[in-house]
Amino acid sequence: MKSTKPKAFITGITGMVGSHLTDFLLENTNWDIIGLIRWRSPLDNISHHLHETRGGGRLSFVYGDLRDTLSIDNAVAGCNPDYVFHLAAQSFPKTSFESPLDTLDTNIQGTNRLLEALKKYSPESIIHVCSSSEIFGKVSKDQIPINEECSFHPASPYAISKVGTDLVGRFYAEAYDMKVMTTRMFTHTGPRRGDVFAESSFAKQIALAEEGLIEPVVRVGNLKSLRTFADVRDAVRAYYWLVTKNPQPGECYNIGGSVSMTVEEMLQFLVSISSMSEKITIEVEKGRLRPIDADLQIPDTAKFYKHTGWRAEIPFEKTMSDLLDYWRKRVAKEKDSFLLR
Repeated sequence: MKSTKPKAFITGITGMVGSHLTDFLLENTNWDIIGLIRWRSPLDNISHHLHETRGGGRLSFVYGDLRDTLSIDNAVAGCNPDYVFHLAAQSFPKTSFESPLDTLDTNIQGTNRLLEALKKYSPESIIHVCSSSEIFGKVSKDQIPINEECSFHPASPYAISKVGTDLVGRFYAEAYDMKVMTTRMFTHTGPRRGDVFAESSFAKQIALAEEGLIEPVVRVGNLKSLRTFADVRDAVRAYYWLVTKNPQPGECYNIGGSVSMTVEEMLQFLVSISSMSEKITIEVEKGRLRPIDADLQIPDTAKFYKHTGWRAEIPFEKTMSDLLDYWRKRVAKEKDSFLLR
């Protein structure tokens, strides 16, 4: 008998956000979950849920690539989801300077391919398109906090690609009457964060130093950027509320935490909770600096709060402590592989 339970389709399910969203949905709903993965996608972040892929479980995978139209068509046609969380992207701003065309194709045309497939095969789906606060880029102090009407001034090929993602989502909502909502999530982090992002790179280096695998030196880029930090587990709760609390097609929302500080202050906190806090030194590494940096990323989240009542709940200190513990466990478990790097 065909299941009558709602179905959620998650692109980027194996990433940090996708895996935490999977955690949330399995714990808090009865939905079946279909994750889009590439043949080479590592399953580490969702390995604790692989038992749900066996008979009677609520998790399954379909293979596809945002750069391959046919695979996306086949994936969407085969699952006909009630809810779509489009999280997959080339999401590393620094990498986008080295691979701008791949970033633009994956993020802009990939989003277009997905929405076109949904228009053809699942036009009633409620769709979340994940844009980014990076679209605002270089903003002046008089535009802080940043609201949804702030002009776009992207400061990387990644940010440019997310401007395209943002506009494609709005276009499909307006042109085809599809139920598409877009979020501009500000900095969010926690366990499973990729080490190409500043706070996770710092936590990884600290964990490696604590294990004696590297010298107690944390190599950094620009420490003066101002950021507002949120926990990824709060972020996925916001995404769930977005599609379930009176969803408004065509709307866009800024979402973010309530704790703002410089990257340097965030690093100082991570160092302070290390067992080697007295020994760790900081060195700026030229290769970690971006050609342009979005250095004022403070959100105005009033619109999303007014619509859903969502607020960040997890304290900054817990987020960073959990991130460092995540890297401590990984380093301890994979010590031999880290020695070979």
